[in-house]
Amino acid sequence: MTHTATPPVTPEDRDTAPAPPSATDDTPPPAAPNRAAAWAELVRLPALFTVPGDTLAGVAAAGARPGPRTLLPIGSSLCLYAAGMVLNDWADRAEDAVERPHRPLPSGRIRPAAALSAACGLTGAGLLLAARAGRPALAVAAPLAATVWAYDLALKHTPAGPAAMAAARGLDLLMGAAASGSARKAAPSAALLGCHTLAVTAVSRRETTGGSVAAPLAALAATGALTRLVTHRRVRLPAGRRAAAAPGLPGPAPGGAARTTPAGAVTVGLAVAYAATAARPYVHAALNPSPPLTQRAVVSGIRATVPLQAALTARSGATATSLLIAALAPAGRLFARRRAMRKVSIT
Repeated sequence: MTHTATPPVTPEDRDTAPAPPSATDDTPPPAAPNRAAAWAELVRLPALFTVPGDTLAGVAAAGARPGPRTLLPIGSSLCLYAAGMVLNDWADRAEDAVERPHRPLPSGRIRPAAALSAACGLTGAGLLLAARAGRPALAVAAPLAATVWAYDLALKHTPAGPAAMAAARGLDLLMGAAASGSARKAAPSAALLGCHTLAVTAVSRRETTGGSVAAPLAALAATGALTRLVTHRRVRLPAGRRAAAAPGLPGPAPGGAARTTPAGAVTVGLAVAYAATAARPYVHAALNPSPPLTQRAVVSGIRATVPLQAALTARSGATATSLLIAALAPAGRLFARRRAMRKVSIT
């Protein structure tokens, strides 16, 4: 699943910037360290920290616990996500040569043919890992891969683009559920995660030009609605225990009174973290829809995916797993601050 649209534009003067190398020239490949950094930039390496939570949330929604075999759908998700990122830049290489000449392909650090080969190889690896996870997982991974390719090659710049991106995130969660039990049980969680992705993608469509007030406002409203839905749903507890309502909500419990469970409290805390991560940048982008603030809203929306995944997982009663997912957010930020990663955009 590629996430959102294109990387942020640097404030370079397009008229005075040196002309980028031709995408088809015979420039020798860069040195190994520079090439590794270019590939890290191409796949948006820090953004990969937002991927495992899809699978883990799906496993929890299916009523299962993660185990060694969970690594298979996680690996599949990572491969398909990276494939989408690479394919995104390959498809946009002509546009990037004008607007983002610093990107790996227009700058000549990676050749277009190598990028396309990598996208194909990563897609094949993702499908192979899904097949190893079982037929149900492969049955979800195949349309997921098709959605990724359709988005990058045909749907990205059409009105169907945000919906395609949302479908990809939802399918990724369902693949984790299918590999662990029942994808049907995970449909509500997939729908909530898809709605968040739809909102972020809609904002990202104007991140290079700005000027959109409606998209950040709609994303802000969606964030509030999703926060309410996540915290106002019953927490699924292990078999043999009754599900209690989330804090602040009436619901059946022993003795007829509402009670708070640890999973419910964690769910609320993670949902608040989700809202806090996404809401403020959306407000700023709505008040001043400039490219920099719109880009910041997109980045925050992507990062908010992790606490949302964690909240969905806690809502399913998997408190320990939800905290593991939540830890991916600071881990991703620390990784992005490493010197070699500072120039790598998450979008």
